[in-house]
Amino acid sequence: MKYHRFTFIAVMSVLGLLAAPAAAEKADRDKPMNAEADALRYDDLKQTSVFTGNVVITKGSTIIRGERVDVRQDAEGYQQATVVAPAGKLAFYRKKRDLVDEYIEGEAELIEYDSRADVVKLTRRAVLRRYNGAVLADETTGSQITYDNITDVFTVNGGAQNRTAANPSGRVRAVLSPRVTASAAAVPAVPIGPVPALRASNALGNEKK
Repeated sequence: MKYHRFTFIAVMSVLGLLAAPAAAEKADRDKPMNAEADALRYDDLKQTSVFTGNVVITKGSTIIRGERVDVRQDAEGYQQATVVAPAGKLAFYRKKRDLVDEYIEGEAELIEYDSRADVVKLTRRAVLRRYNGAVLADETTGSQITYDNITDVFTVNGGAQNRTAANPSGRVRAVLSPRVTASAAAVPAVPIGPVPALRASNALGNEKK
């Protein structure tokens, strides 16, 4: 069956999975949601949506990309989403943190998002990055990474699924930059060594050339 590309703009309420969590960009709540895929299957009775084929979902600062995205909504309106990567590639998740110029970005073969708990789980070849503006601040890799958007706490597991040619042991690897507080950044640098004394001059602008 040949798929045609469909564009759905803020019409699928079941995709409220991108509703704003406490630590994410709150302005995302009021932004329209755009979803693109080659095909969509929506079951109103079961409250499920299945997007397939080059899926891209955006809502404000939040971006989700994958080959397939399954969304299920419970009786209370919370959503659970499962994002499957294209063969040989990784699914993608990105969201801006609230009140700071920071972004959380994740990649994995499988991404699961629970809007009730506001938790993202990255499984198989998982990578979690924190950007300060456009600058990469932290990067962590593992077989499974779970990130809590509310508490800003993440856990990382290593194992066989994390083994690569560059990391045959499959152990967790992390590069974490120190946090710089606003007060520390505001303290001026102290000059090293004695400050040279100023010497008085009796010829202000009248020096002979």
